Amino acid sequence: MTALTIRQIKQQIGQLTNGETNRQIPSFWPTDWLLYVIDKPSLFLITDEDYQLTESEQRRFYTGMVKMQEGTPLAYLTGQQAFWSLNFVVNEHTLIPRPDTEVLVEQVLNWINAQPVSNPHKRLLDLGTGSGCIAISLAHELKKDNWQVVAVDLSLEALDIARHNADFNGVTNIEFIQSSWYQALPTDDECRFDVIVSNPPYIDEADEHLAGLTAEPISALSAPNHGLADIEHIVQQAPSYLCKKGLLAIEHGHDQGVAVRRLFLENGLESVHTVQDYGGNDRVTVGQYP
Repeated sequence: MTALTIRQIKQQIGQLTNGETNRQIPSFWPTDWLLYVIDKPSLFLITDEDYQLTESEQRRFYTGMVKMQEGTPLAYLTGQQAFWSLNFVVNEHTLIPRPDTEVLVEQVLNWINAQPVSNPHKRLLDLGTGSGCIAISLAHELKKDNWQVVAVDLSLEALDIARHNADFNGVTNIEFIQSSWYQALPTDDECRFDVIVSNPPYIDEADEHLAGLTAEPISALSAPNHGLADIEHIVQQAPSYLCKKGLLAIEHGHDQGVAVRRLFLENGLESVHTVQDYGGNDRVTVGQYP
């Protein structure tokens, strides 16, 4: 195998990402993958263009490029994804954390900071935790205020990843429970939550975009009833698990704001409003239990 320099690889990346016959992939994926393969910082691609990749580095780089063009996301190749202020291990059993989901974390923290919870045993519930990115990020931010976080998921494989991510990020004020939404949780008053958050499946099962998301677990992406079935269940059951004045915050699709606000209001929540993501789309709806 002929040794190639970073300069030559960068030229090939331009051809690989611009070719009409190739699957459309984000423009930063190949360069980020190259940096991961050679284990160098971003600046290296500019200052050391004459660096020659070893045979194993070249082979790994091209193998990864083929997988990307076949539909494997970059995060599954590297096995990790940054979210909020932390880094998370991801695999085929978990969704890849998206930047827009940080809006959900931000809204919860804003609400807590605006009206501190007086309850000495402050509790937060994350439903469908997946990689644990929401629960762990919130637990990390709230540990100094003695919050306890409970994260549930039906998938044991996802919970294994989430536990690893908690350990990796040094987060200890969190408990993981296998449960189908609220099913395994008690309903007595002492076990209620001050905050319930969730990023549930919300893509319509008939949505054509699902065809391009085959690498990620479909069960964590789509739901019946035009994508609203799981959101509806979470909202309807929330009053049995929320403390008085507690917060419910749910991520949803860009076209579901009106429907989700209606569900919140129909189930007795107050101060209901929807927050937009970084692209200006409806993304997170929040409401407070009376």
